[in-house]
Amino acid sequence: MKIAFFSTTKTDKTLFEEHNHFPDQIDITYFDVHLSAKTAPLAQGFDAICVFVNDQLPAEVIDRLAEYNIRLIALRCAGFNNVDIQQADAKQITILRVPAYSPMAVAEHALAMMMTLNRKTHKSFNRVRDSNFTLEGLLGFDMFNKTAGVIGTGKIGIEAVRILKGIGMDVVAYDPFPNEQTKEYGAEYVSLEELYGVADVISLHAPLLDSTKHMINAESIQKMKDGVMIINTSRGGLTDAQALIDGLKSRKIGYLGIDVYEQEANLFFEDRSEEIIEDDVFERLLTFPNVLVTAHQAFFTKEALDHIADTTLQNIIDFKNDSINKENCVFCQ
Repeated sequence: MKIAFFSTTKTDKTLFEEHNHFPDQIDITYFDVHLSAKTAPLAQGFDAICVFVNDQLPAEVIDRLAEYNIRLIALRCAGFNNVDIQQADAKQITILRVPAYSPMAVAEHALAMMMTLNRKTHKSFNRVRDSNFTLEGLLGFDMFNKTAGVIGTGKIGIEAVRILKGIGMDVVAYDPFPNEQTKEYGAEYVSLEELYGVADVISLHAPLLDSTKHMINAESIQKMKDGVMIINTSRGGLTDAQALIDGLKSRKIGYLGIDVYEQEANLFFEDRSEEIIEDDVFERLLTFPNVLVTAHQAFFTKEALDHIADTTLQNIIDFKNDSINKENCVFCQ
């Protein structure tokens, strides 16, 4: 099978070449550009495409892919909110994904963001390098015995619960589909209303669906404790960025850590250090001293990348051999 890989970096190329144990069955061509309506013609002549979170596959692109006889979209990620899955289904294009590459990686990054915002280690690092050893402005708080609210208790959310319980926090959780493992780790399921009201720290681990889009908005923020810490390592669209700004300005939000941003497709995974960033909302977020932004790196561990490569390549082989793993198939659930 000839596969067109979009949005590939040097790391992607090295990784997939290393893990491609099927060179006689999988022929990969790497493109560093994102897939969009403009770049879709690059898929001509291939049997399948492989895309990442910032590739855009609306109906228009799906139609183009169908015209080019593409029958497989291999996602090297878990989420598929960037794909018009109904149109893909209508065009009989299979979508395979990597549902759980490393829940630990994302949950651990969420904890790293919490600890950094709280103890301000990023600021301390810069001060000490300038021979400034004062402690003013670096005051944190004990996370022990504080209450963490985990929204979404899939594989990543469960790991977040385990970690937060491990550092002595009380954990409440919300998910429309509760599971026993979360309870076994010591979390208590509550309503969203109650979670907003009691949590000192809120960590988002929910998928981006119509029902979850902008679930963190002006109304929900007002229900939270004063000075709440909000961490989002899931999907940028879960939060209304303007509402976050308003919450920071009013001091309702005391700390904000985001590894994802709703309009990140125009920003992340590229070196834009010599460019003028035209996203005024994003630039405003960066002006707050109590905001920490990382560029969608929560998944970025060696173990996670190894699993992404192995699963993606196996998905392609399974599709070729008509033996799809239904757990990895968007339409086979």
